[in-house]
Amino acid sequence: MHDHHTGNHDHCGDHDHTENHNHARTKPLKLAIILTALIFVAEVIGGLLSGSLSLMGDAAHMLQDVIALMLSLGAMIIAERLPTPTCTFGYHRLEIAAAVTNGILLIGISGVIIWEALARFSHPQPVNSIIMLAVAIVALVANLVAAFVLHGSHDLNSRSAFLHVLGDALSSLAVIVAAVWIALTGQTIVDPLLGLVIAVVILFSSLSILNEAFRILLQFAPMDVAVEDVIAAMESVKGVSGVHNVHLWTLCSNINVLDAHVYCCETDREILEQIKAEIKHRLEAFRIGHSTLEFECQECSDCRVLRELHD
Repeated sequence: MHDHHTGNHDHCGDHDHTENHNHARTKPLKLAIILTALIFVAEVIGGLLSGSLSLMGDAAHMLQDVIALMLSLGAMIIAERLPTPTCTFGYHRLEIAAAVTNGILLIGISGVIIWEALARFSHPQPVNSIIMLAVAIVALVANLVAAFVLHGSHDLNSRSAFLHVLGDALSSLAVIVAAVWIALTGQTIVDPLLGLVIAVVILFSSLSILNEAFRILLQFAPMDVAVEDVIAAMESVKGVSGVHNVHLWTLCSNINVLDAHVYCCETDREILEQIKAEIKHRLEAFRIGHSTLEFECQECSDCRVLRELHD
């Protein structure tokens, strides 16, 4: 017996609810894109006028983040498209492809910042700390607003976007401190030094994003779900004698997938349907939106023994 359960597409009546949910997910990203783009323009102008490497580095980070956020938004919109005969799971994995692209771009931008910082150590440049400070304050406020609207999101791209914006806020705060230091002491060496700090922030966030994205692409079990807990939950259902051949992986950041063989020798169709329904209900706690269950019963003698043990 086979039962195929596809949690996201089984009920056409849920379509409007899904559309509203997706709109709620994309709205914070759209606002973050606008804010980040405005910060980028302001920091480019401020960086050119002040001669600050840390401000230009932060502007480069902002540009990368605008691209990253747009990729995330595009992936989320495309992921709403229904499955096709040749793409049976839909386009959810585009979200992960965007996350990988984001991570690789982050590594690239960190390399550029490190290169420029090292060059500045050898050839110090004058910095206008007043312009640097004013632009950094504006950037900090805008970043905090963007982080606030993105906070609490659960899908991978929104969480990676939140990390981007939070990193931007921290780097903007650091630029403010550096500008004050330069204004008070005249020591411009702090500017390229801060560039290295920004690069480290970018590098660590990119490695974190890539780690989670590649775990999904390699079909690892979700990091926040223990397979043994899933099996225990399934086996605790009355009528289930055992669960084996369990495969648990992640389709995208908020949809887990499972297929498993369920040892159950119940012959009454109505009771069997109740068992299936209860198993699927318990799987919801693990965010398993798609499940394929194969029910097995090998021999009647085994059934009798297992039933006696179960009772």
